Amino acid sequence: MNLLTHLLVVSALAAGSLLPTSSFAQASTEHDHSHASAASTASLTEGDVRKVDLESSKVTIKHGEIKHLEMPAMTMVFTVRDKGLLATVKPGDKIKFMAVSEGGKLIVTDIQPLR
Repeated sequence: MNLLTHLLVVSALAAGSLLPTSSFAQASTEHDHSHASAASTASLTEGDVRKVDLESSKVTIKHGEIKHLEMPAMTMVFTVRDKGLLATVKPGDKIKFMAVSEGGKLIVTDIQPLR
């Protein structure tokens, strides 16, 4: 029985080594490329600050379309990664901001007041 198990393992490894590795490399490259494309097309979105909640690190923004997230224009509450970003804005301010999706949650990573 031990010899049979050993032969099966060796056979499986030998069969696996005969598979073309170029398809694996291509799939990996394509995946990395699509991820890089999404990151490179991300851009700042214009919006108006409606509310700032320093305590919970949240900001309500009326924004235009967020193209890299395929999100239409709307007003919504975002969590801010760095609470310090909220020190530079107040309700009524026009801003440009960067939002990313992390685990299904939208996070603001950058806010730039428009002066």
